[in-house]
Formats: sequence, structure tokens, C-alpha cells
Amino acid sequence: MRATLVQVGLRGLSTVQVRRVRPVRFGAAGGDVARVYRELERDFGVLAPPVALHSPAPDVLAAAWVMLRETLLVPGTVPRAVKEAVSTAVSEGNECPFCVTMHSSMLNDLVGGRDGADRDPAARAAADWARAGASPDTAAAHPVPFPADQAPEIVGTAVVLHYLNRMVNLFLGELPLPPGAPAASMVVVRRVLVHLIKSAERRAPRPGASLDLLPDAPLPGDLGWARGHPAIAGAFARGVAAVELAGRRSAPEEVRELVSAHLSRWDGRPVGVSRAWVEDAVAGLSPGHRATGRLALLTALASYQVDQGVVDAFRAVSPTDRALIDVTAWASLAAARRIGGWARTS
Repeated sequence: MRATLVQVGLRGLSTVQVRRVRPVRFGAAGGDVARVYRELERDFGVLAPPVALHSPAPDVLAAAWVMLRETLLVPGTVPRAVKEAVSTAVSEGNECPFCVTMHSSMLNDLVGGRDGADRDPAARAAADWARAGASPDTAAAHPVPFPADQAPEIVGTAVVLHYLNRMVNLFLGELPLPPGAPAASMVVVRRVLVHLIKSAERRAPRPGASLDLLPDAPLPGDLGWARGHPAIAGAFARGVAAVELAGRRSAPEEVRELVSAHLSRWDGRPVGVSRAWVEDAVAGLSPGHRATGRLALLTALASYQVDQGVVDAFRAVSPTDRALIDVTAWASLAAARRIGGWARTS
């Protein structure tokens, strides 16, 4: 597919929105980064900043893309409006205004008006299920509003958004606008982006077409909800393996063990406004690993609490953009997998 003039014009505006790391520019991209960028424009409609921000770590970029593509973008048995309702509800719960703006805009356009989830009974039921799924107690008590064969698409969409919300909170602003752009311009920007995304949807992306970006891998046991859908299972198996490798590459083992231990006890609820809990948690780490532990724990459990000071402290020991993406992606996906693990599907 040849890029439109609008898509070409948005390329620079997409990457300039990313903060705290320097994403690969479209014109400078090569190899798998260039391929993902082209596929983003073809299948998503635009060089989406939530995916492009991963470009300093090409394997993590590929992982984020294949998981998002197979769940949200590839047509299946679940209507796109239902997936957008789940995406919006998850993003609201994670306090990710960037993602709320994008997914609610798409949802409202699909159902023909504001408050899209309220206008579509199936979308409303799926959104309620996604909100209840934020903690194991409420997830267990909430009825499942979809048949079992739709679980890979719906749970997969929720897991991907729990992952992306955390990354977006760290690396993007509150609105899908370049720095300095007036908030009033969102009216036009929203209209253009929704048009591009819907145009890409009409081309019906083919299942599994991007899986060869990453090597085959076994599906972890906690992702059992993906079984029965080969493309989604393949995307998550490969994506998780790539992100796990990135975690081992840039996060010390004692940091990964600390985050895993906290997630195993986490009930999905907010940890509170104060960050005293994280200081207590990292006190037992080796001094040289505390900055990494602090960043990883906050990313997993309270991404909205990550500020520039936390990032600067991490960069003092791990200065590369790739390391920053590695650690935050690993922590984000670990939390998203934990939430997906308690999701009810029947």
C-alpha cells in the first residue's frame, strides 16, 4: 500500500510527540523498524505514537505491534466497537487520557454519537466486564458477556491496553498532539485520525501477517485465554518471549524478582498517592539496582507516578533509550499479564 499525503505529513508529528526517549524517525528507519512503521500505516492507518515510542528497542517494538495488531486491528468475530469499548474502559481505569481520547473517539464514530458504550448494548456490557476485570474480586463476581470463542480477542485487547496504557503514561502526553499545539486543535486532529484508522480497518488486515517479525515461542501458561485462536496465541507467545528477553537484558534478576513478588500479591487496586511504598520495597535491593527497581515497580503498579526524577535516576545507571524501553516494557507487560490471568472468560 502506498502512503497517502496525509499519512506522510503525520509521520514527523507522530514521533515528535514521544518524550523521554528519542524514537527512530520514519525516514531513518531500517530493518524491522521500517517494516513495522510501514505496517502501522497500512493496518492502523497512521504511524501511531504508542507503538512508535518502542522503536529504540526493535524487538520490543515488534512485540507491541504484533500483539496490538492481532487483537484490536485484525477483523474477527468481535465487532470493532466492542474492542474499542474495552480499550476505552481499560484506559479510563489506568488514568491514560491519551488512550481514552483515541479509543473513545473511534468508539463514538463507530456507533454514531457520543457516549458510544451507552448506545451499543454489546459494547456497554464488554466495557463493564473490562472495568470489573481490574481486580480479581470484582472480576470473579462479574458475568461474562461474550461466548468463550471470543475470549482471545476480548481478553487480548484488554491485556494489550493494560500494557500500552502504562507505556503511554510514561512516554506520551495527555493528548495525541505535538508539543505546543493548542488543545482546541484536537477537534480537527481527532477527525483526521479516526478517518485514517477507519480507512485501514476497511482494508481488513490479514491474520498472522506480521508474526514472522519475531521467532516462534511456546505460549506461557498464564496466557491460556489465547488458546483456540492461532494468530492471537502466536502473537502473544512471540511478544511475551521478546519482552522477557528485553527484561533479562536490562533489568537485574533481583529487580525482576522483586516486581514479580509484588505483582503476585497485587489485587489490582491503586497503591495510593504517596510513593513511600516503593521506597520501602527497593530498600532491600543492592544500591546500584534501586533506581531500576523503583522505575520498574512504579511502571507496573502506578505508571502515573513516574516522573522525570525517577527516569533520571535510572538513566544515571542505565543511560540508553533501549534500556529504558526494555525495563518499562517488561514491567508493563508483567502487570498486564497478571490482570489477564484473573480475567473471567466463562
